[in-house]
Amino acid sequence: MKIGCRIYLFAAWSLLLPSRVPAQTDPALRPFTVAHRKALLAYSPVDVSFLLDAPAGKHGFVRAQNAHLVTGDGKRIRFWGVNITDWSKGSVMIPSKEDAPLWAATLARFGVNCVRLQFLDLPTPRGLIDGKRDDTGALDPEALDREDFFIAELEKRGIYINFNLLVGRPFKAGDGVQDYQKIHEGAKGISLYDPRIIELQKEYAKQLLAHYNPYTRIEYRNDPAVAMVEINNENALWVGAHGPTPYYDHELGDLYNAWLKKNLKAEELKKLKEVAGISGDDPVPLLQGRKEIETAPKPRLYAESRFFLDTQRGYWEDMRDYLTKTLGVKSLIMTTADHGHTSSGYPLLLATSSFDSNDGHTYWQHDWENKIKAPMVNDPFNSTVVELSRTPVAGRPYTVSEVNNPFPNDWASEGIPILAAYADFQDWDAIIWYTFEPKASPDWKPYIGDAFDISLDPVKMPQLAAGALMFLRADVSPSNSTVLRSYTHDQVFDSALLIPATDRPYFTLGFSLAIPLEHESRIESLDGAPVPPFAAPKATNPIVSDTNQLAWYNSSAMTGLVTVDTPRSQALIGFVKANGKSVTNLAADVENRFCTIWITSLESQPISRASRLLLTLGSRVENEGMRWNDRRSNLAEWGGSPTLIEPVVGQIRLRSLDHAKMVSAQALDGSGQPMGEPIHAEKKAEGWDIPLGKIVTTWYELTVTR
Repeated sequence: MKIGCRIYLFAAWSLLLPSRVPAQTDPALRPFTVAHRKALLAYSPVDVSFLLDAPAGKHGFVRAQNAHLVTGDGKRIRFWGVNITDWSKGSVMIPSKEDAPLWAATLARFGVNCVRLQFLDLPTPRGLIDGKRDDTGALDPEALDREDFFIAELEKRGIYINFNLLVGRPFKAGDGVQDYQKIHEGAKGISLYDPRIIELQKEYAKQLLAHYNPYTRIEYRNDPAVAMVEINNENALWVGAHGPTPYYDHELGDLYNAWLKKNLKAEELKKLKEVAGISGDDPVPLLQGRKEIETAPKPRLYAESRFFLDTQRGYWEDMRDYLTKTLGVKSLIMTTADHGHTSSGYPLLLATSSFDSNDGHTYWQHDWENKIKAPMVNDPFNSTVVELSRTPVAGRPYTVSEVNNPFPNDWASEGIPILAAYADFQDWDAIIWYTFEPKASPDWKPYIGDAFDISLDPVKMPQLAAGALMFLRADVSPSNSTVLRSYTHDQVFDSALLIPATDRPYFTLGFSLAIPLEHESRIESLDGAPVPPFAAPKATNPIVSDTNQLAWYNSSAMTGLVTVDTPRSQALIGFVKANGKSVTNLAADVENRFCTIWITSLESQPISRASRLLLTLGSRVENEGMRWNDRRSNLAEWGGSPTLIEPVVGQIRLRSLDHAKMVSAQALDGSGQPMGEPIHAEKKAEGWDIPLGKIVTTWYELTVTR
């Protein structure tokens, strides 16, 4: 996701006030709002903070071992997390000291055990950089004190920290950065090669990571609760890259020609100049534009690709050495995410191949795409699962530090359960949702303020708790087999020439996009012999995982469905009514065209023997007064408070509950507190029937008496 685009869109949305235009409300939509502050008043029966091993870091530093993340004692650890940002109106990235315990406790209650602190390099009052100065070279003491306190509150509850060092930093006149006024936030691309900007990155890293937190009584570089330090957010160089001004284009061109003289023999350089149409001592220009890249002779394409590879690799390794050797940072060091799924990510992965882990980002129908909103269950081969599965490398941990099915989308209830299930199946190490935005005012009226903020989403927040149960416990078994693929350097470079419309997101000819839904998928090598061509498998419907726990019923019509069927977590996701499918302990007869029905054991016992279960329900979510544009690709009116849901109406049937004498369902309000009287299930020969829809809610605690 391009940061410039993200900031532009959010800046526009942040100015939208709750709509005062009278809305013709869909009668199927009913108010239901999230109430985090109310949750502090009483214990919630669906509090899943027991999943967290508090305090964070008590077992030592997180590291990579045998393809996964482990703590200092060698025990595997998974992260189920959120980014912390402040894009929507009323949000704050660094809470007050009064509110820090509230937000730390809220995240723990929903099973979050890692937060990614992404935009701390913004100026105050939003980030840590002192906004009153004419440069960006100093941190604001008051903001840093609040962040220290917030981090201490997170850590004591078992929530680990992910620091991101360069994300949105805007440079100023006093920084000594050429053309600073024309550089987009984070200095994408040029921050990987410009000496002054690299120097400033190191200065910022030192100020942050060598800082002593008085509330944890430890410097961040020595804090085992700091799980990861990311050098950059979504940053890369590629063939055809250019800077924001001629100065940086000239700087990059000079670096390229110096690299050519150092790395090519005289005869090779002479031939390269000939194919580039350059004579004498004139410099070789960098390729510009897709057409020029596609028609360039291979020697020229490969020379330039090697230059970008060496430039990026040199930057990443220099920054790692500075962090670990100069500063003494002991946390896992990450580079940046594979994030551009309309192009090949393999050149970036090759450049970062000396690091211990890989990371990926993606979104289902990000708003900048301006597509007519469609359900992911109908398009498995472009799903978040398939896009993210192109990146993992064999023998290394794989994390996903940004992902979401953004609002508005009538089908967004599918996103969290599908990815949680398949991330277990693919045996990934972290899922960090984008994003959670704490609200500054206790009087803030609940509505969804931007496309990515899940903090007040009345479907996604309950699903966050269910996802923590499923992912952190690994309820879905890992795949029984792994499909490996390998590439030569030339294939990595050639992948940039493949056509996004037909070859995305794997950019691997002949590779079936059904494979990641059937087996684990990993890259064996980016520096070796290619695997034999992939034979096209027979098309199947459903696409079934090799564990038989996941099934994706694919349909070009509006009837897609994903089922999850494990002992402790089971779900029906998508067009439930049209398919009439059931899983081992769960069947449904609902009126809704599209919905998610997800049941998860709140205990270590399987659903069949558990005494307490979490039932989450999801369908459409809107803001009051929200209005779609004519294409239904975005909104004409954003709307305001309250949030509205389409309740799931009908009934579910719980089956094969061992020795059950009574089953009841307790509806929960937006704070996770009981609401109304319990519903007693009706016992039938086939199981226990629970009616849905009379009470407006998205979650229940189910109790089984034996």
